[in-house]
Amino acid sequence: MNLESHSPIKSLGRRAFLKNGALILSGLTLSTLSRKATGAFDTNKRGTVRVGLVTDLHYADKPPAGSRHYRETLAKLKEATSEFQSDHPDFVVFQGDLIDSGESLEQEKIHLQTVVEAISAIPFPKYYVLGNHCVDQLKKEEFLQGVGQKESFYSFDQNGCHFVVLDSCFKSDGTPYGRKNFKWTDANIPAEELAWLQADLAKTSLPTIVFVHQPLDLKDTDAHAVKNSSAVRQVLENSGKVTAVFQGHSHHNKYSEIKGIHYCTMVAMVEGSGLKNNGYSILDVYEDGSLVLNGFRKQQDYHWS
Repeated sequence: MNLESHSPIKSLGRRAFLKNGALILSGLTLSTLSRKATGAFDTNKRGTVRVGLVTDLHYADKPPAGSRHYRETLAKLKEATSEFQSDHPDFVVFQGDLIDSGESLEQEKIHLQTVVEAISAIPFPKYYVLGNHCVDQLKKEEFLQGVGQKESFYSFDQNGCHFVVLDSCFKSDGTPYGRKNFKWTDANIPAEELAWLQADLAKTSLPTIVFVHQPLDLKDTDAHAVKNSSAVRQVLENSGKVTAVFQGHSHHNKYSEIKGIHYCTMVAMVEGSGLKNNGYSILDVYEDGSLVLNGFRKQQDYHWS
């Protein structure tokens, strides 16, 4: 495939070819937006912050299982890297499950080393969200050391926006995931992290976007949900500062809005064989608060005014 250089917003026709259509939100879809200003909003302009997003790579050197094609992640990642090199995001967020389980701890370490080496071709800052598969046999500190990151939950500012990365890979008793000590259906954000989140949001005056692996917009009883997601949402809502939450884990495009906060579940890169089944995106955050998510391949587009 020829990945010619282009802006993700100025090449809507090409994106429509790459993807399976776009979801209509707020009466708009990127495939129908004019290349000129639509009212007061001009989608041609780069946002004040541009973010590359990828989730659920599940890289592993093992045969496919069902719809998951583990080895093909490297080729899909190479395509996403080319797009990011063209579109120049301020940073790229990997939203969990960077690797899949290995037959041994040493094999998982090799999986991590291999995918991190591939990611190093992206010449922009990288941030990592912990997913349950990231710490199947690895401990959190081993995964973090492998990706060159100090903490599993943290926040940072970029061009007038506040970004929060959460770690929901804890058991209901507060024990961190690692060394096969957990069930994937028991995902939680413990009291200590929740208190940190509340304090972090209280300190910032900036509009805030949250990244997490397991979804926060599902019922607490849902297998894929953070089990105390209602409590986490309460903290986000009470702050009055969170505009959107981006998440992965369930592998399929999904969107919901709860009390003015957009919850966007991203499509998994590992699902399906061939580049036609790839999925990644570019998010532009605009000064007026608008968000434009340009999805590639299987990832849907979104525009929130």
